[in-house]
Amino acid sequence: MRIAVLSGKGGTGKTMVSVNLAAAADASYVDCDVEEPNGHLFFKPEGIREEDVFVSIPQVDPALCDGCRKCTEFCRFNALAYVKDRLIVFDDVCHSCGGCVMVCPHQALTERNKIVGRISRGISDNVSVHSGMLNVGEASGVPIIKRLLETSEVKADELSIIDCPPGSSCMVMESIREADYCILVAEPTVFGVHNLNMVYDLVKLFHKPFGAVLNKCLEDENPAEKFCKDHDIKVLGRIPFDKQLGLLNSNAEVAVRKDEKYHHLFSELLETVKGEVQYEAATHS
Repeated sequence: MRIAVLSGKGGTGKTMVSVNLAAAADASYVDCDVEEPNGHLFFKPEGIREEDVFVSIPQVDPALCDGCRKCTEFCRFNALAYVKDRLIVFDDVCHSCGGCVMVCPHQALTERNKIVGRISRGISDNVSVHSGMLNVGEASGVPIIKRLLETSEVKADELSIIDCPPGSSCMVMESIREADYCILVAEPTVFGVHNLNMVYDLVKLFHKPFGAVLNKCLEDENPAEKFCKDHDIKVLGRIPFDKQLGLLNSNAEVAVRKDEKYHHLFSELLETVKGEVQYEAATHS
């Protein structure tokens, strides 16, 4: 069972929710926020194993290239250019589709591996921690997320919490592609509603079952809760605006391991989410 945790922007509490759900359940934690992963700061995993992630980039043999430009005409990302009798490959904008190699009539193009980042795996108590890191300057973290999710496969009866990148980019889409359920984390502000709407539209587009967790709740009116009510979004749980929880989170502490009241809070949330997943499975079976 894969549960993806999303938010329309950073700072809503997405990682806090992901980390504490994984810790409460002794589940796998998968940090797909590969541009700025920080789940490992909370879990401090041991026995870390790392693996480089590669993509395929075309390289040209000038002796075989006759300047026909079929490759440059094929590429929709302008990753190839024929300038002054020489074919130039722009690695940073190449999407590694391999099409240019296929259309070259003279086999002047072959592929080479380029490292774009890495993934790591370790253990924190009973939590299996999987993280990805995109190299600085790379255009997309999608290849790393794909590899990360491939290597963190879990059995059908096991639970995996996926900490998605913020926003609704291609990396978020890749993170939720195989998810069984999505949790949308929202703040109680008008700006929070705007960002909640972004991920709401995304999970609907992917036809994913979902619910919302309202973080930093006060006694005042909550625009995010009104949005959920207006759009018939199930509120899975409400996390109060809590100074102690904020301090634990800012100090990169796993709250459920520090205080029984937080273990109870996130365990209840986890049971609610499991119930929703089981309901969805029964409804669509």
